[in-house]
Amino acid sequence: MTATALRKELQGYIATMPEQNLNALKPLLLVLSQPPYTIEPASPSERKRIDRRVKEYRENPASFVPLE
Repeated sequence: MTATALRKELQGYIATMPEQNLNALKPLLLVLSQPPYTIEPASPSERKRIDRRVKEYRENPASFVPLE
């Protein structure tokens, strides 16, 4: 089933739902409609730490342990 078809089917369910169920469904739909996370720009202090670590890595790459 395509996303478009699924949306249409779900909208049909919502259109026929009793009002009390709509009130119960609203908080769930609100949560599900939000992106799972937000990426914010680094703060000035975070930026300084990042720059310092990049400089340390460039000066001595062997001192870093890979994530693997």
